Amino acid sequence: MSPLENLGIVLGLCAILSILAFKFKLMTTSGSVASFLIGVVIGMFGSVNWLVLLIVFVLLAFAVTRYKLEVKIKKGLQEGKKGERTYKNVLANGLVPAIIAVASWSSGSQSSLESGLVYLSAISVTAADTTASELGILSPRTRLITTYERVEPGSDGGVSLFGTSAALSASILSSILGWLIVLPAQPIDLRILIPISMGFLGCTIDSFIGATLERKGFVSKLGNNVASMASGSVIALIIISWL
Repeated sequence: MSPLENLGIVLGLCAILSILAFKFKLMTTSGSVASFLIGVVIGMFGSVNWLVLLIVFVLLAFAVTRYKLEVKIKKGLQEGKKGERTYKNVLANGLVPAIIAVASWSSGSQSSLESGLVYLSAISVTAADTTASELGILSPRTRLITTYERVEPGSDGGVSLFGTSAALSASILSSILGWLIVLPAQPIDLRILIPISMGFLGCTIDSFIGATLERKGFVSKLGNNVASMASGSVIALIIISWL
């Protein structure tokens, strides 16, 4: 595939996703523009396959966001007015994958197994965290991860059995699908455990930061998301370097 053809595919996929997201009120105008830009960066500096995986994650995020949306709205726990995402949400979930894409491109390793696993780990974290947040807020049995005291659903640092199970399921699903999409020529082996475990670990880190720094106002939700995703990616890189 020539660079021009690759650019055309990337721009086309990003444009279609952003337009549909805006049309169906899944994203605000700022969210749609941000998703287009993040998608272009990942598609051009990573690969089209990396972009496809990002789109799969976006579809998963939309699905869990719309799940029992009426209940979330009644409780005041939805994103935006009706679950729509803004540019802040897009940056929270797409900034780290975009940085990984640019870093991999600058080192000439975007097609390597190592870069693919680090990218998968980042996507696994955001998939686990988004799923846990959107489904976990529906559970009335929510406790603070640090003290285990009962808290209201949707509280910073609140966890539940339902949300935790959802996070683990999302980590497994996103890692397996991600491997098949990003590393199609590489048979799945035990290294799949890296993005699976990083997804769950990153989601847990997000909860700890939420229960401590975020609850005290030292870090925003955006900052928490970026920090937890970056942590999962860096730990994955360290593990891979040891193998």
